[in-house]
Amino acid sequence: MGLLDDVMGMAGMGNAGVQPQQHTGALSMLLEYINSPQVGGIAGLQRMFQEKGLGGVVASWIGTGQNLPVSADQLQSVLHCDALQNIAAKMGMDQGQVTSVLSHATQCCGQANACRTSS
Repeated sequence: MGLLDDVMGMAGMGNAGVQPQQHTGALSMLLEYINSPQVGGIAGLQRMFQEKGLGGVVASWIGTGQNLPVSADQLQSVLHCDALQNIAAKMGMDQGQVTSVLSHATQCCGQANACRTSS
């Protein structure tokens, strides 16, 4: 089982009406987007979050300690709409499902004890 599968399992996201393969695919596509020239890797992602007043959130994901949560709405405000639509179309999901998947995953990456299934 891969890292993305572990993240999805820890987040309890297999029961959200979307198949686990779609979650893994969405996360993989997001990583490709982050590493694209449009974003510029982690430094570019940090800049995008800082521009929206969420620099502390992304810094918590990169540093040690507890990851701060980010809502689906916050992700939609930070990430380029075209990229989210592209991921959603390729995965057979709507944009809201994509940002929900990503929101849950950011809370769980690297900290299995902090993951909780939300209903």
